[in-house]
Amino acid sequence: MGTVIENLLLRKQKLVEQLEKAPSVEDRDRIEHQLEQINTALDFLDRPGSKEER
Repeated sequence: MGTVIENLLLRKQKLVEQLEKAPSVEDRDRIEHQLEQINTALDFLDRPGSKEER
């Protein structure tokens, strides 16, 4: 599970850097939407019940 979270955090960092340089409103909206999706995924993976073993 660690690598999934690491990949999401890396992607989030890259998107934040892109957001700072985004030339248009459309680009910023697209990047912000992707950041929201990543945050949702991180929240889901960080829940106490999500680490249960089967």
